[in-house]
Amino acid sequence: MGKKAALHNLGCKVNAYETEAMQELLEQAGYEIVPFQEKADVYIINTCTVTNMADRKSRQMLHRARKMNPEAVVAACGCYVQEKPDEAADCVDIVIGNNRKKEIVRILEEYENSRGGEKKRPGEPLKDLVDIGHTKEYEELSLSRTAEHTRAYIKVQDGCNQFCSYCIIPYARGRVRSRSKDHVLEEVQALAGAGYQEVVLTGIHLSSYGIDNGEDLLSLILAVHEVEGIRRIRLGSLEPRIITEEFVRTISGLPKMCPHFHLSLQSGCTETLKRMNRRYTAEEYFEKCELLRKYFHEPALTTDVIVGFPGETQEEFEASRAFVDKVDFYETHVFKYSRREGTKAAVMPDQVPEPVKAERSAILLELSKKKQKAYEERLLGTTQEVLIEEEIERDGEIWQVGHTREYVKAGIKSRENLVNQLVPVEIENPFQIIH
Repeated sequence: MGKKAALHNLGCKVNAYETEAMQELLEQAGYEIVPFQEKADVYIINTCTVTNMADRKSRQMLHRARKMNPEAVVAACGCYVQEKPDEAADCVDIVIGNNRKKEIVRILEEYENSRGGEKKRPGEPLKDLVDIGHTKEYEELSLSRTAEHTRAYIKVQDGCNQFCSYCIIPYARGRVRSRSKDHVLEEVQALAGAGYQEVVLTGIHLSSYGIDNGEDLLSLILAVHEVEGIRRIRLGSLEPRIITEEFVRTISGLPKMCPHFHLSLQSGCTETLKRMNRRYTAEEYFEKCELLRKYFHEPALTTDVIVGFPGETQEEFEASRAFVDKVDFYETHVFKYSRREGTKAAVMPDQVPEPVKAERSAILLELSKKKQKAYEERLLGTTQEVLIEEEIERDGEIWQVGHTREYVKAGIKSRENLVNQLVPVEIENPFQIIH
């Protein structure tokens, strides 16, 4: 009888992609995949280290796996492991760093062989790590299907060269490494053949795609646009520098391109941006937003903002708040600055007290809610193309629900199963927009 494996993912869309890719590799090797809360022979946790809280959650999941079946093999992989291999090794059997996930089946076999058929754990955990800061190899993983049934996230890039002063990720993920365009297209074609109509190109620092292999993100988008069966293309988080007149003019001419852009901001105050090592000013960022609005009608612009970064005065926060108000984002993801050991910001003077961060976060969240409501109200009376993703019950009635091209969740009452169909939906009342 085949062994049972359970996987759990922590962290970003790239991590989620890699977890699903490992699951496919295990299935191909004859493992039966079971939910994480069930008893399994092997538990695999893909960890995250973006904040101290992420480290803590990673450790909690590793301990939980050990408790669920003390005789199971527990493997920890990903960013927390890459950063703190010895700490992770305390409660697991196998430690797998970044760029080694494609070897999951071989590593599990190697570990089994080291036990010689015995159930007890050998003394030392098996470690498989590379010097992530110096590797130039892109780890080839791919998917033939995804957990979502209509939209497929596709990892096209790994690593980051930016070294923002608050961020540990360049240390955990290494330098920029890009996937070959041919491999991306092979995967997109396979997913289109499996019925997926929407793809999201994603990476650790997507805007850097191709700087290491002579490609660029624009040429990749153009190539994906040619794939038959794909009806929509979205992009993961972008950096302002990639938003040039040529880039925006070109993608605005592509019928499959969704007018939904997540443009990472972090602060609307130029002084704070300097301390963050973000390499653009608030004014430059605003120009990029205006460029997107010049070529796209009412695009949904979303962003991330950190409040309470070291040294952020009340005046700087106010400048950031006023800037967010001026840009008029559809949605603002607000994060309270989290001190991350090993980064420059962790040792900066003038750390902001937690109650001040909480107060600033509440102010920006309230503003975001107001902006989101205003954007959605502008959709009333319009007809939107919705890719239906699921059938749900609301107030005793059956609804077909999905996302518009702008990534607004919307639905219609219908008993007809419309999943994975592009449906024109008249937005007649706010109840059709679903949160």
